[in-house]
Amino acid sequence: MEKFILAFVVGGTICVIGQLLMDGLKLTPAHTMVALVVTGAVLGGFGVYDDLIKFAGAGASVPISSFGNQLVKGALQEAEKTGLVGVLTGIFKVTSAGISAAIIFGFLAALLCKPKG
Repeated sequence: MEKFILAFVVGGTICVIGQLLMDGLKLTPAHTMVALVVTGAVLGGFGVYDDLIKFAGAGASVPISSFGNQLVKGALQEAEKTGLVGVLTGIFKVTSAGISAAIIFGFLAALLCKPKG
């Protein structure tokens, strides 16, 4: 039970940080998303984000900051194997499922709903 509470608190804290960025600094949602992804990437590059995931589980692996961590993790793993080209291929290898799901579900939502743009 305490794992669920811990995940809720950490995930909620990440969301609160995003909300504070939008409200306090008047950032747009797009700027806030980029800030959270970059923060996750930087923390992942230093190896800190994996410790946060071990500590909080889904509370750290579900928010958008985890996407930045996965980008860096994939790039570093492939760079070790194949060199500079691995930086680009590793990014897509690790995150392709999430990117594909976002595109497919976005398309299905556009078919079911009436988009305004």
